[in-house]
Amino acid sequence: MEKTTSVLMAGVGGQGIILASDILSEVMLDAGFDVKKSEIHGMAQRGGSVSSHVRIGKKVFSPTIPKGSADYLICFEKLELLRWLDFCNEDTRVVVNDLEINPPSVNLGEAEYPRALFEETTKKFKNFTLVPASRTAMDLGNIRAANVVMIGIFSKFFDIDESLWVDKILGKLPEKLHDLNRKAFDSGRKLD
Repeated sequence: MEKTTSVLMAGVGGQGIILASDILSEVMLDAGFDVKKSEIHGMAQRGGSVSSHVRIGKKVFSPTIPKGSADYLICFEKLELLRWLDFCNEDTRVVVNDLEINPPSVNLGEAEYPRALFEETTKKFKNFTLVPASRTAMDLGNIRAANVVMIGIFSKFFDIDESLWVDKILGKLPEKLHDLNRKAFDSGRKLD
């Protein structure tokens, strides 16, 4: 990696964004890169927005991604794309989990989920991918493995051996979850 690569991960509290960014950071450190990371928990326990900035390169000086310069935006929920647009440019590689979590205003009947705005926004990117990470995790038996499906998807963007990713994933999880998460990672690697 010649230049600093900026990865912004975003989702809703409880989706495993911090775990995913920890795994990315540890993989890149073991691969020999300098890594800086910053995270915002927000109202995570109440379903609020959670984000993590991960910057990777030969020498990284700041953990936060300047607006308009994210190389990757990885969204674990669809509306997070709209929340983090300021950090993107037309070349940002955007990967969004095809999951809709209603914000409180939608649940209260005060607003509608902005599907049309989401669809319109996706057209702004050359490299946009909508992935069924949550559905894939459910098919494996546990929706909580969706974050590892997402790791499998974005691991393909980096020229790092798969075994290093798997080692870091399994090192963060209890042994009883190893088989499920190995399958979740492999399933993510197979998704287009």
